[in-house]
Amino acid sequence: MRSHRSVRTALAALLLLGVAIPAAGAHERPTSYLLDPAGPAADDIFPEGIAVGWDAYYVGSTTDGTVYRGDLRSPTATPFLLGGTDGRTSAVGMKVDRRTLFVAGGATGRVFAYDVRTRELTGSWTVAPTGEPTFLNDIAISPRGDVYVTDSLRPVLYRIAAQDRRTTTVEMLPTFLDFTRTPLQYRPGFNVNGIAVSADARYAVVAQSNTATLFRIGLADGSVRPIDLAGGTVAGDGLVLTGRTLYAVERQGDVGYVVTIALDRRLTSGTVVYRTTDPGFDDPTTAALVGRSLLVVNSQFGERAAGEQPGPFTVSRVRAPDAGHHPR
Repeated sequence: MRSHRSVRTALAALLLLGVAIPAAGAHERPTSYLLDPAGPAADDIFPEGIAVGWDAYYVGSTTDGTVYRGDLRSPTATPFLLGGTDGRTSAVGMKVDRRTLFVAGGATGRVFAYDVRTRELTGSWTVAPTGEPTFLNDIAISPRGDVYVTDSLRPVLYRIAAQDRRTTTVEMLPTFLDFTRTPLQYRPGFNVNGIAVSADARYAVVAQSNTATLFRIGLADGSVRPIDLAGGTVAGDGLVLTGRTLYAVERQGDVGYVVTIALDRRLTSGTVVYRTTDPGFDDPTTAALVGRSLLVVNSQFGERAAGEQPGPFTVSRVRAPDAGHHPR
C-alpha cells in the first residue's frame, strides 16, 4: 500500500515533469490528473469510471467505492464521496446529468444517485435477488433523462425512467431489455460493458468486450443488431459517442488504445479509422469527452492482477482524434 506521503511525492514529481497548475486566468489544462487519496480512502484506488459535469470531473475507486472529484484546471483530484457510505463499496461506471451523479456499483448490484452540490443521496436501486452473479458496469443518460445501466454478467440492460430518478428507499432496478433472444448472446467472461446514447435519443451503442463486437440498440422498440465494421473488431470497454464518431477505449495490457470509429447515419455500420495510444496510458478503461479532449482513466488493473505495486493513479487528457469522413 502506498502512503499518502508517497502520493504527494508523486505529485511533486509530476509537477517537475511539467504538469503544472495553471496560473490564474490561464487557459491551459493539465495533460495528467493525479488521484490523491486522503483520510480513510484506500491508497490503491484502481479506478474505472469517469464522468464530467461543468468544470468538474468524477472518478470512482473499484477498491472501496470512494468517488473522487477534481477541477479540470487543477492537476489533482481528492475524495468527494467516502467509500462505504450508503453501501457503496465499489464505484465503476458513472455519469453526471445536470446536478446529479449516477454511480454503478459493480458486483454489489447497486446504483446510486447523488446531488453534486450537497453530496446528498437522492436515489438508490438494486438488481433483483435471483442469486445470479451481477456486475453493474457502465451508465449512459439519454437526452430525455432516462438512465441506462449495463450488466456484464446478467444478459440484461436496465433503465431508470426520467421521472423515477429520485427514491426514498432502495428500489428494484427496472429491466429494460433481456438479451436472451436477441443477436447479443452472453458468453463466459465480461459481456456488455460500455454504453453510449445517441444525441437524438433513438439508439444506444454497447460494447460486448469478450466478443469484440459493437451493437446498436433501438430505445423505442428494443431492437438489437450488431454494428458491421467490415471485418474489424473492437474489444471495447468504455464508449463515447459524439455525432457519428464513436470512441472506444480498448484495453491491451498496460498500453491500451482509443479506437476511433466513423459510423453511418443509422449507426448500423462503421469504419475503424484510428487506434491511438499515449505514453501516459496504463490499462485504460474508459473516457469522457471535454471539448476536443478525452479524459482517459488509467486503471492499472494489470498490476492488480499480477500482484505488483501500482504507481500513482492518474487520468490522462489526450486530444480526441477526428474521424474525418463518415460512411453514409
